[in-house]
Amino acid sequence: MKPDLKSKFRKRKTLTTVLGLALDGSRLDGVVLKRTNGSLAVLQSFSAQLTLDPLTAAPELVGREIRNQLDAAGVRERDCIVGLPLRWVLTTQTELPPLPDADAASLVRMEAERNFHTDVAQLQVSDSRSPLADDKKFVLLAGIPNTHIGSLEQVLAAAKLKPVSFGLALPALQSPGAKKSDGVLALAIGEGNVGLQVTTGGVAALRALEGAVENEGGRRSLLASVVAREARVTLGQLPAGLRAAVKHIRIFGPRDLAQQLADEMELKFEPMGLKVEVVSAYAPDEFGVTLPPEATLSPAFSLAARCLTEDRPAFEFLPPKPTLIEQFIAKYSSGRLRTTGAIAAGVAVIILGLFLIQQIQLWRLRSQWSHMAAKVTELQGIQDQIRFYRPWYDDSFRTLSILRQLTLAFPEDGVVTAKSIEIRDGGSTVSCSGNARDIASLLAMQAKLRMMTGVTDVHITQQRGKSPMQFTFDFKYGNGGAQ
Repeated sequence: MKPDLKSKFRKRKTLTTVLGLALDGSRLDGVVLKRTNGSLAVLQSFSAQLTLDPLTAAPELVGREIRNQLDAAGVRERDCIVGLPLRWVLTTQTELPPLPDADAASLVRMEAERNFHTDVAQLQVSDSRSPLADDKKFVLLAGIPNTHIGSLEQVLAAAKLKPVSFGLALPALQSPGAKKSDGVLALAIGEGNVGLQVTTGGVAALRALEGAVENEGGRRSLLASVVAREARVTLGQLPAGLRAAVKHIRIFGPRDLAQQLADEMELKFEPMGLKVEVVSAYAPDEFGVTLPPEATLSPAFSLAARCLTEDRPAFEFLPPKPTLIEQFIAKYSSGRLRTTGAIAAGVAVIILGLFLIQQIQLWRLRSQWSHMAAKVTELQGIQDQIRFYRPWYDDSFRTLSILRQLTLAFPEDGVVTAKSIEIRDGGSTVSCSGNARDIASLLAMQAKLRMMTGVTDVHITQQRGKSPMQFTFDFKYGNGGAQ
Protein backbone atom coordinates (compact mmCIF):
# COMPACT_ATOMS: atom_id res chain seq x y z
CA MET A 1 0.00 0.00 0.00
CA LYS A 2 1.91 3.03 -1.25
CA PRO A 3 1.04 6.11 0.83
CA ASP A 4 -0.86 8.76 -1.09
CA LEU A 5 0.96 11.47 0.83
CA LYS A 6 4.39 10.34 -0.24
CA SER A 7 4.72 12.78 -3.10
CA LYS A 8 3.44 15.50 -0.79
CA PHE A 9 5.88 14.72 1.98
CA ARG A 10 8.97 13.93 -0.03
CA LYS A 11 10.00 14.71 -3.59
CA ARG A 12 12.90 12.57 -4.67
CA LYS A 13 15.69 14.72 -6.02
CA THR A 14 17.16 13.92 -9.42
CA LEU A 15 20.39 12.03 -8.89
CA THR A 16 23.32 11.62 -11.25
CA THR A 17 25.32 9.33 -8.95
CA VAL A 18 23.99 6.77 -6.49
CA LEU A 19 25.20 3.85 -4.41
CA GLY A 20 23.18 0.65 -4.89
CA LEU A 21 23.23 -1.74 -1.92
CA ALA A 22 21.71 -5.23 -1.82
CA LEU A 23 21.44 -6.95 1.56
CA ASP A 24 20.96 -10.73 1.42
CA GLY A 25 21.50 -12.54 4.71
CA SER A 26 24.98 -11.55 5.86
CA ARG A 27 26.11 -10.65 2.34
CA LEU A 28 26.25 -7.00 1.28
CA ASP A 29 26.85 -6.12 -2.38
CA GLY A 30 27.35 -2.55 -3.54
CA VAL A 31 27.99 -0.62 -6.73
CA VAL A 32 28.34 3.12 -7.38
CA LEU A 33 26.82 4.19 -10.71
CA LYS A 34 27.03 7.54 -12.44
CA ARG A 35 24.75 8.66 -15.25
CA THR A 36 26.24 10.87 -17.94
CA ASN A 37 23.85 11.89 -20.70
CA GLY A 38 22.50 8.58 -22.02
CA SER A 39 24.96 6.14 -20.48
CA LEU A 40 25.89 4.62 -17.12
CA ALA A 41 29.38 4.22 -15.70
CA VAL A 42 30.55 2.02 -12.81
CA LEU A 43 32.71 4.04 -10.40
CA GLN A 44 33.22 1.48 -7.61
CA SER A 45 31.88 -1.92 -6.63
CA PHE A 46 32.38 -4.28 -3.71
CA SER A 47 31.03 -7.39 -2.01
CA ALA A 48 31.41 -8.21 1.67
CA GLN A 49 30.27 -10.65 4.34
CA LEU A 50 28.98 -8.81 7.40
CA THR A 51 29.82 -10.28 10.78
CA LEU A 52 27.01 -8.35 12.54
CA ASP A 53 23.25 -8.61 11.98
CA PRO A 54 21.65 -5.20 11.27
CA LEU A 55 18.50 -6.25 13.17
CA THR A 56 20.11 -7.50 16.40
CA ALA A 57 23.53 -5.86 16.75
CA ALA A 58 24.14 -2.27 17.87
CA PRO A 59 23.46 0.08 14.91
CA GLU A 60 26.69 2.01 15.58
CA LEU A 61 28.79 -1.16 15.29
CA VAL A 62 27.03 -2.39 12.14
CA GLY A 63 27.31 1.08 10.62
CA ARG A 64 31.02 1.18 11.39
CA GLU A 65 31.52 -2.23 9.78
CA ILE A 66 29.71 -1.09 6.61
CA ARG A 67 31.64 2.20 6.62
CA ASN A 68 34.93 0.27 6.79
CA GLN A 69 33.90 -1.80 3.76
CA LEU A 70 32.95 1.36 1.84
CA ASP A 71 36.23 3.07 2.73
CA ALA A 72 38.21 0.00 1.64
CA ALA A 73 36.44 0.12 -1.73
CA GLY A 74 36.99 3.89 -2.06
CA VAL A 75 33.25 4.68 -1.92
CA ARG A 76 32.48 8.29 -0.94
CA GLU A 77 28.91 8.56 -2.29
CA ARG A 78 26.30 9.16 0.46
CA ASP A 79 23.01 8.82 -1.45
CA CYS A 80 22.05 5.16 -1.60
CA ILE A 81 19.19 2.90 -2.66
CA VAL A 82 18.91 -0.27 -0.60
CA GLY A 83 17.48 -3.63 -1.62
CA LEU A 84 15.93 -5.17 1.51
CA PRO A 85 16.03 -8.93 2.17
CA LEU A 86 12.96 -10.69 0.83
CA ARG A 87 12.67 -12.70 4.06
CA TRP A 88 11.71 -9.47 5.88
CA VAL A 89 8.57 -9.12 3.75
CA LEU A 90 5.07 -10.17 4.82
CA THR A 91 2.52 -10.49 2.01
CA THR A 92 -1.21 -10.87 1.53
CA GLN A 93 -3.55 -10.59 -1.49
CA THR A 94 -6.97 -9.18 -2.24
CA GLU A 95 -9.16 -8.28 -5.20
CA LEU A 96 -10.19 -4.72 -5.94
CA PRO A 97 -13.43 -3.92 -7.80
CA PRO A 98 -13.67 -0.91 -10.17
CA LEU A 99 -13.57 2.12 -7.86
CA PRO A 100 -12.35 5.74 -7.91
CA ASP A 101 -8.77 6.16 -6.74
CA ALA A 102 -9.66 7.59 -3.34
CA ASP A 103 -12.17 4.78 -2.59
CA ALA A 104 -9.74 2.16 -3.89
CA ALA A 105 -7.01 3.42 -1.55
CA SER A 106 -9.39 3.27 1.43
CA LEU A 107 -10.45 -0.26 0.56
CA VAL A 108 -6.84 -1.40 0.19
CA ARG A 109 -6.04 0.00 3.65
CA MET A 110 -9.01 -1.83 5.13
CA GLU A 111 -7.94 -5.10 3.48
CA ALA A 112 -4.41 -4.62 4.84
CA GLU A 113 -5.77 -4.17 8.38
CA ARG A 114 -7.95 -7.26 7.98
CA ASN A 115 -5.53 -9.66 6.26
CA PHE A 116 -2.15 -9.06 7.90
CA HIS A 117 -1.54 -11.18 10.99
CA THR A 118 -0.08 -8.19 12.84
CA ASP A 119 -1.09 -4.61 13.52
CA VAL A 120 -0.80 -2.81 10.20
CA ALA A 121 0.28 0.34 12.08
CA GLN A 122 3.48 -1.53 12.93
CA LEU A 123 4.24 -2.16 9.24
CA GLN A 124 5.54 -0.11 6.36
CA VAL A 125 3.16 -1.28 3.62
CA SER A 126 3.37 -1.02 -0.17
CA ASP A 127 1.28 -2.65 -2.88
CA SER A 128 1.34 -3.72 -6.52
CA ARG A 129 -1.75 -4.19 -8.70
CA SER A 130 -2.33 -6.56 -11.61
CA PRO A 131 -5.29 -6.20 -13.99
CA LEU A 132 -8.09 -8.80 -13.95
CA ALA A 133 -11.17 -9.27 -16.08
CA ASP A 134 -14.11 -6.82 -15.77
CA ASP A 135 -11.78 -3.95 -14.77
CA LYS A 136 -10.96 -5.62 -11.49
CA LYS A 137 -7.48 -5.61 -10.01
CA PHE A 138 -5.52 -8.22 -8.09
CA VAL A 139 -3.62 -6.46 -5.31
CA LEU A 140 -0.50 -7.85 -3.65
CA LEU A 141 0.19 -6.14 -0.30
CA ALA A 142 3.76 -6.30 1.02
CA GLY A 143 4.70 -5.10 4.50
CA ILE A 144 7.93 -4.85 6.47
CA PRO A 145 7.95 -4.25 10.25
CA ASN A 146 8.72 -0.68 11.24
CA THR A 147 11.29 -1.99 13.71
CA HIS A 148 13.30 -3.48 10.81
CA ILE A 149 13.09 -0.23 8.84
CA GLY A 150 14.05 1.85 11.88
CA SER A 151 17.05 -0.36 12.69
CA LEU A 152 18.28 -0.14 9.09
CA GLU A 153 17.90 3.66 9.06
CA GLN A 154 20.03 3.90 12.22
CA VAL A 155 22.66 1.60 10.68
CA LEU A 156 22.85 3.69 7.50
CA ALA A 157 23.09 6.91 9.52
CA ALA A 158 25.99 5.40 11.48
CA ALA A 159 27.61 4.46 8.15
CA LYS A 160 27.20 8.11 7.00
CA LEU A 161 24.78 7.10 4.24
CA LYS A 162 21.55 8.81 3.19
CA PRO A 163 18.87 6.43 1.84
CA VAL A 164 16.77 7.70 -1.06
CA SER A 165 14.76 4.48 -1.43
CA PHE A 166 14.14 1.13 0.26
CA GLY A 167 13.16 -1.42 -2.38
CA LEU A 168 13.47 -5.12 -3.14
CA ALA A 169 16.15 -6.79 -5.22
CA LEU A 170 13.99 -9.22 -7.20
CA PRO A 171 11.58 -6.58 -8.62
CA ALA A 172 14.69 -4.60 -9.62
CA LEU A 173 16.07 -7.60 -11.53
CA GLN A 174 12.69 -8.40 -13.10
CA SER A 175 10.88 -5.07 -13.28
CA PRO A 176 7.07 -5.45 -13.44
CA GLY A 177 6.89 -2.15 -15.32
CA ALA A 178 8.51 -3.62 -18.46
CA LYS A 179 6.26 -5.18 -21.09
CA LYS A 180 8.57 -8.18 -21.43
CA SER A 181 7.92 -8.94 -17.74
CA ASP A 182 4.25 -9.77 -18.34
CA GLY A 183 3.59 -13.43 -17.61
CA VAL A 184 7.01 -14.13 -16.02
CA LEU A 185 7.79 -16.26 -12.99
CA ALA A 186 11.19 -15.01 -11.79
CA LEU A 187 13.46 -16.98 -9.43
CA ALA A 188 16.55 -15.47 -7.77
CA ILE A 189 18.99 -17.75 -5.94
CA GLY A 190 20.30 -15.96 -2.83
CA GLU A 191 22.60 -16.78 0.06
CA GLY A 192 20.07 -18.72 2.14
CA ASN A 193 16.85 -18.81 0.11
CA VAL A 194 15.33 -18.51 -3.34
CA GLY A 195 13.23 -15.46 -4.14
CA LEU A 196 10.06 -16.03 -6.18
CA GLN A 197 8.11 -13.37 -8.06
CA VAL A 198 5.22 -13.58 -10.50
CA THR A 199 4.63 -10.53 -12.70
CA THR A 200 1.43 -10.08 -14.72
CA GLY A 201 1.24 -6.34 -15.34
CA GLY A 202 2.17 -5.95 -11.67
CA VAL A 203 3.64 -8.20 -9.01
CA ALA A 204 1.05 -10.90 -8.36
CA ALA A 205 3.13 -13.09 -6.03
CA LEU A 206 6.27 -12.52 -3.96
CA ARG A 207 7.88 -15.10 -1.70
CA ALA A 208 11.18 -16.08 -0.10
CA LEU A 209 11.51 -19.88 -0.31
CA GLU A 210 13.33 -20.68 2.91
CA GLY A 211 15.11 -24.02 3.07
CA ALA A 212 15.64 -24.19 -0.69
CA VAL A 213 19.37 -23.38 -0.29
CA GLU A 214 21.56 -25.30 2.15
CA ASN A 215 25.03 -24.28 3.27
CA GLU A 216 27.28 -27.18 4.23
CA GLY A 217 30.87 -26.36 5.13
CA GLY A 218 30.74 -23.03 3.32
CA ARG A 219 29.41 -24.62 0.11
CA ARG A 220 25.87 -23.90 -1.04
CA SER A 221 23.62 -26.59 -2.44
CA LEU A 222 20.22 -26.07 -4.06
CA LEU A 223 17.14 -28.19 -3.44
CA ALA A 224 15.66 -27.71 -6.89
CA SER A 225 12.72 -30.03 -6.25
CA VAL A 226 11.62 -27.86 -3.30
CA VAL A 227 11.69 -24.76 -5.51
CA ALA A 228 9.68 -26.48 -8.24
CA ARG A 229 7.07 -27.67 -5.74
CA GLU A 230 6.68 -24.23 -4.12
CA ALA A 231 6.48 -22.55 -7.54
CA ARG A 232 3.65 -24.90 -8.51
CA VAL A 233 1.85 -24.13 -5.22
CA THR A 234 2.26 -20.36 -5.74
CA LEU A 235 0.84 -20.51 -9.27
CA GLY A 236 -2.07 -22.59 -8.01
CA GLN A 237 -3.01 -19.90 -5.50
CA LEU A 238 -3.37 -17.21 -8.19
CA PRO A 239 -6.63 -16.41 -9.97
CA ALA A 240 -7.11 -18.48 -13.10
CA GLY A 241 -6.64 -15.48 -15.43
CA LEU A 242 -3.28 -14.57 -13.92
CA ARG A 243 -2.12 -18.17 -13.72
CA ALA A 244 -2.86 -18.71 -17.41
CA ALA A 245 -0.90 -15.56 -18.32
CA VAL A 246 2.39 -16.96 -16.97
CA LYS A 247 4.39 -18.27 -19.95
CA HIS A 248 8.04 -17.78 -18.97
CA ILE A 249 10.33 -18.73 -16.11
CA ARG A 250 13.47 -16.62 -15.68
CA ILE A 251 16.21 -17.71 -13.25
CA PHE A 252 18.84 -15.39 -11.73
CA GLY A 253 21.84 -16.48 -9.69
CA PRO A 254 25.22 -18.26 -9.83
CA ARG A 255 25.65 -20.07 -13.14
CA ASP A 256 25.98 -23.63 -11.77
CA LEU A 257 23.04 -23.39 -9.35
CA ALA A 258 20.90 -21.51 -11.88
CA GLN A 259 21.46 -24.21 -14.52
CA GLN A 260 20.66 -26.93 -11.99
CA LEU A 261 17.39 -25.19 -11.15
CA ALA A 262 16.63 -24.60 -14.84
CA ASP A 263 16.94 -28.32 -15.58
CA GLU A 264 14.48 -29.14 -12.80
CA MET A 265 12.02 -26.42 -13.85
CA GLU A 266 12.12 -27.54 -17.50
CA LEU A 267 11.30 -31.07 -16.42
CA LYS A 268 8.30 -29.93 -14.34
CA PHE A 269 6.94 -26.92 -16.24
CA GLU A 270 7.75 -27.26 -19.95
CA PRO A 271 4.91 -29.80 -20.35
CA MET A 272 2.65 -26.98 -19.05
CA GLY A 273 3.84 -24.69 -21.84
CA LEU A 274 6.26 -22.57 -19.77
CA LYS A 275 9.61 -21.63 -21.30
CA VAL A 276 12.60 -21.69 -18.92
CA GLU A 277 15.51 -19.24 -19.31
CA VAL A 278 18.71 -18.70 -17.30
CA VAL A 279 19.50 -14.96 -17.19
CA SER A 280 23.24 -14.26 -17.09
CA ALA A 281 23.47 -10.72 -18.52
CA TYR A 282 21.42 -7.60 -19.08
CA ALA A 283 19.60 -7.01 -22.34
CA PRO A 284 21.01 -4.00 -24.27
CA ASP A 285 17.74 -2.08 -23.76
CA GLU A 286 17.22 -3.18 -20.15
CA PHE A 287 17.30 0.34 -18.69
CA GLY A 288 16.88 2.48 -21.79
CA VAL A 289 20.48 3.76 -21.59
CA THR A 290 23.91 2.57 -22.71
CA LEU A 291 25.40 0.13 -20.19
CA PRO A 292 29.12 -0.01 -19.36
CA PRO A 293 30.98 -3.03 -20.77
CA GLU A 294 31.94 -4.15 -17.24
CA ALA A 295 28.29 -4.25 -16.07
CA THR A 296 27.54 -7.58 -14.41
CA LEU A 297 24.08 -8.85 -13.55
CA SER A 298 23.45 -8.10 -9.87
CA PRO A 299 20.68 -6.75 -7.63
CA ALA A 300 22.85 -3.80 -6.53
CA PHE A 301 23.50 -2.73 -10.14
CA SER A 302 19.81 -3.10 -11.04
CA LEU A 303 18.68 -1.04 -8.05
CA ALA A 304 21.12 1.78 -8.81
CA ALA A 305 20.42 1.73 -12.56
CA ARG A 306 16.65 1.91 -12.13
CA CYS A 307 17.06 4.76 -9.65
CA LEU A 308 19.20 6.79 -12.09
CA THR A 309 16.83 6.09 -14.99
CA GLU A 310 13.87 7.19 -12.80
CA ASP A 311 12.18 3.79 -12.99
CA ARG A 312 10.07 3.83 -9.82
CA PRO A 313 10.42 0.69 -7.68
CA ALA A 314 7.50 -1.72 -7.59
CA PHE A 315 7.55 -1.55 -3.77
CA GLU A 316 8.75 1.42 -1.72
CA PHE A 317 9.38 0.96 2.00
CA LEU A 318 11.24 4.15 2.86
CA PRO A 319 9.00 6.01 5.34
CA PRO A 320 7.78 9.41 4.10
CA LYS A 321 9.42 12.42 5.69
CA PRO A 322 6.74 14.96 6.74
CA THR A 323 7.44 18.68 6.63
CA LEU A 324 7.78 20.76 9.79
CA ILE A 325 4.26 22.16 9.37
CA GLU A 326 2.79 18.67 9.00
CA GLN A 327 4.72 17.50 12.06
CA PHE A 328 3.34 20.44 14.02
CA ILE A 329 -0.24 19.75 12.93
CA ALA A 330 0.09 16.05 13.73
CA LYS A 331 1.58 16.79 17.15
CA TYR A 332 -1.19 19.01 18.51
CA SER A 333 -4.87 18.23 18.80
CA SER A 334 -7.52 20.80 17.88
CA GLY A 335 -8.00 22.12 21.46
CA ARG A 336 -4.30 22.33 22.15
CA LEU A 337 -3.79 23.84 18.72
CA ARG A 338 -6.10 26.78 19.57
CA THR A 339 -4.23 27.44 22.80
CA THR A 340 -0.90 27.16 21.05
CA GLY A 341 -2.11 29.47 18.28
CA ALA A 342 -3.14 32.12 20.83
CA ILE A 343 0.26 31.89 22.50
CA ALA A 344 1.98 32.10 19.12
CA ALA A 345 -0.10 35.18 18.21
CA GLY A 346 0.89 36.86 21.49
CA VAL A 347 4.54 36.10 20.87
CA ALA A 348 4.21 37.51 17.34
CA VAL A 349 2.70 40.78 18.71
CA ILE A 350 5.59 41.11 21.17
CA ILE A 351 8.13 40.52 18.41
CA LEU A 352 6.45 43.10 16.16
CA GLY A 353 6.49 45.61 19.03
CA LEU A 354 10.22 45.03 19.54
CA PHE A 355 10.83 45.56 15.84
CA LEU A 356 8.84 48.84 16.00
CA ILE A 357 10.95 50.10 18.93
CA GLN A 358 14.09 49.17 17.03
CA GLN A 359 12.87 51.03 13.95
CA ILE A 360 12.15 54.19 15.99
CA GLN A 361 15.69 54.06 17.39
CA LEU A 362 17.09 53.69 13.88
CA TRP A 363 15.15 56.74 12.70
CA ARG A 364 16.52 58.82 15.63
CA LEU A 365 20.11 57.70 14.97
CA ARG A 366 19.80 58.48 11.26
CA SER A 367 18.63 61.99 12.15
CA GLN A 368 21.66 62.53 14.39
CA TRP A 369 23.97 61.23 11.69
CA SER A 370 22.58 63.61 9.08
CA HIS A 371 23.73 66.58 11.26
CA MET A 372 27.30 65.29 11.75
CA ALA A 373 27.94 63.57 8.41
CA ALA A 374 29.68 66.64 6.83
CA LYS A 375 32.14 67.08 9.72
CA VAL A 376 32.90 63.34 9.84
CA THR A 377 33.63 63.33 6.10
CA GLU A 378 36.00 66.30 6.52
CA LEU A 379 37.86 64.60 9.41
CA GLN A 380 38.20 61.37 7.45
CA GLY A 381 39.78 63.35 4.57
CA ILE A 382 42.32 64.89 6.97
CA GLN A 383 43.15 61.47 8.43
CA ASP A 384 43.69 60.06 4.94
CA GLN A 385 46.11 62.92 4.18
CA ILE A 386 48.02 62.27 7.41
CA ARG A 387 48.35 58.55 6.61
CA PHE A 388 49.53 59.33 3.07
CA TYR A 389 52.24 61.87 3.99
CA ARG A 390 53.41 60.39 7.32
CA PRO A 391 56.27 58.32 5.76
CA TRP A 392 57.76 61.58 4.31
CA TYR A 393 58.12 63.03 7.81
CA ASP A 394 59.79 60.08 9.49
CA ASP A 395 62.28 61.36 12.11
CA SER A 396 63.50 57.98 13.26
CA PHE A 397 66.47 57.93 10.78
CA ARG A 398 65.63 54.32 10.04
CA THR A 399 68.09 53.88 7.17
CA LEU A 400 70.99 55.22 9.22
CA SER A 401 70.00 52.88 12.06
CA ILE A 402 70.13 49.89 9.71
CA LEU A 403 73.55 50.92 8.35
CA ARG A 404 74.83 51.38 11.91
CA GLN A 405 73.75 47.88 12.92
CA LEU A 406 75.40 46.40 9.84
CA THR A 407 78.61 48.37 10.48
CA LEU A 408 78.81 47.10 14.05
CA ALA A 409 78.19 43.51 12.91
CA PHE A 410 80.92 43.42 10.22
CA PRO A 411 84.46 42.60 11.58
CA GLU A 412 87.05 45.37 11.60
CA ASP A 413 89.82 43.16 10.10
CA GLY A 414 88.02 43.06 6.70
CA VAL A 415 87.54 39.28 6.50
CA VAL A 416 83.91 40.03 5.63
CA THR A 417 83.09 43.05 3.44
CA ALA A 418 79.87 44.44 1.95
CA LYS A 419 79.46 45.38 -1.72
CA SER A 420 75.80 46.45 -1.85
CA ILE A 421 72.95 47.05 0.59
CA GLU A 422 69.28 47.15 -0.50
CA ILE A 423 66.50 48.34 1.82
CA ARG A 424 62.93 47.42 0.80
CA ASP A 425 59.35 47.40 2.14
CA GLY A 426 59.61 50.74 3.91
CA GLY A 427 62.79 49.74 5.72
CA SER A 428 61.58 46.41 7.07
CA THR A 429 63.50 44.10 4.69
CA VAL A 430 67.27 44.46 4.13
CA SER A 431 69.38 42.58 1.56
CA CYS A 432 73.20 42.69 1.77
CA SER A 433 75.74 41.30 -0.74
CA GLY A 434 79.50 41.06 -0.29
CA ASN A 435 82.63 38.90 0.05
CA ALA A 436 83.94 36.75 2.88
CA ARG A 437 87.22 34.96 3.43
CA ASP A 438 85.44 31.73 4.42
CA ILE A 439 82.10 30.42 5.65
CA ALA A 440 83.18 30.56 9.29
CA SER A 441 83.80 34.30 9.10
CA LEU A 442 80.42 34.82 7.42
CA LEU A 443 78.58 32.78 10.05
CA ALA A 444 80.34 34.64 12.86
CA MET A 445 79.28 37.97 11.37
CA GLN A 446 75.68 36.75 11.02
CA ALA A 447 75.61 35.51 14.61
CA LYS A 448 76.74 38.95 15.78
CA LEU A 449 74.09 40.59 13.56
CA ARG A 450 71.33 38.44 15.05
CA MET A 451 72.15 39.81 18.49
CA MET A 452 71.58 43.39 17.33
CA THR A 453 68.43 45.21 18.52
CA GLY A 454 65.57 45.06 16.02
CA VAL A 455 67.25 42.46 13.75
CA THR A 456 65.33 39.22 13.02
CA ASP A 457 65.10 36.44 10.44
CA VAL A 458 68.72 36.54 9.22
CA HIS A 459 69.27 33.96 6.47
CA ILE A 460 71.58 33.42 3.51
CA THR A 461 69.82 33.58 0.13
CA GLN A 462 72.85 33.11 -2.17
CA GLN A 463 76.37 31.70 -1.74
CA ARG A 464 79.12 31.12 -4.34
CA GLY A 465 82.68 29.91 -3.91
CA LYS A 466 84.45 28.76 -0.78
CA SER A 467 87.56 30.77 0.01
CA PRO A 468 87.07 33.56 -0.81
CA MET A 469 83.33 33.40 -1.27
CA GLN A 470 80.51 35.69 -2.42
CA PHE A 471 77.30 35.90 -0.46
CA THR A 472 73.90 37.53 -0.23
CA PHE A 473 71.78 37.47 2.91
CA ASP A 474 68.48 39.04 4.02
CA PHE A 475 67.12 40.08 7.38
CA LYS A 476 64.14 41.89 8.89
CA TYR A 477 64.53 45.10 10.85
CA GLY A 478 62.01 46.46 13.35
CA ASN A 479 58.24 46.21 12.69
CA GLY A 480 58.38 47.75 9.23
CA GLY A 481 57.23 51.19 8.04
CA ALA A 482 57.83 54.60 9.53
CA GLN A 483 57.08 55.19 13.18
